[in-house]
Amino acid sequence: MVGLMLDRARISIWTRISEAVAALGRSEGLGAIFDRLRGVPPTAPERSVGFTIAVIALAAKMAKADGLVSVGEVSVFRRIFTIPPGEEGNAARVFDLARQDVAGFDAYARKIAAMFDEPGHQVLIDLLEGLARIALADGALHPAEEVFLAEVARIFGLAETDWRSIRARVVPAGSCDPFEVLGLPCGAPVETARKAWKAAVRETHPDRLAARGLPPEAVKLAEERLVAVNGAWEAIRQRHAA
Repeated sequence: MVGLMLDRARISIWTRISEAVAALGRSEGLGAIFDRLRGVPPTAPERSVGFTIAVIALAAKMAKADGLVSVGEVSVFRRIFTIPPGEEGNAARVFDLARQDVAGFDAYARKIAAMFDEPGHQVLIDLLEGLARIALADGALHPAEEVFLAEVARIFGLAETDWRSIRARVVPAGSCDPFEVLGLPCGAPVETARKAWKAAVRETHPDRLAARGLPPEAVKLAEERLVAVNGAWEAIRQRHAA
């Protein structure tokens, strides 16, 4: 019953987005759609129409950050951020509008951050990781993309360790990566690493996220993050055992 209710809620979101896109006047932009539909979230910010629109807009601007929106970036966006069958056209329209919109990426980042009472909320961490994966779709993190992501992290109220941890998971490079994945300084004591690993596993486990009612895209990211977290701990454990 809970799953059915969530499915209906998500369909309702896309129905309202579809209606707004269809009624959009030539003189209006994406910001007008957002202002019409943001309203009061029905249950949680991440299930609201405004959140969905702002996430698509932010992803579009992330893809454009290095000056070119690649097929790979669009493909990663579709993989991470679930779009119901039949709604691809509406999502594409919002994506295209975001690329043309005069508002900067920071405006949409602030719209999203304002939906959460708690700075650095786990959903915001999930979202930043999704954006980072879009940026890495072409195999490299462009300097402009790195600036974009760091600024979004700041607007979201994330700790510097959160951004470093995401970067280490998505762009692995350097001997300190295992520690950074767990949000620790290089060379942290093994017991500290063990505690950080256990805490990350508890927070990241897909079953826990699904039980909290997070959308499928957040659960998808958690599955990939869990692999990185376990790999980081194993690397640290082996290093100390050597």
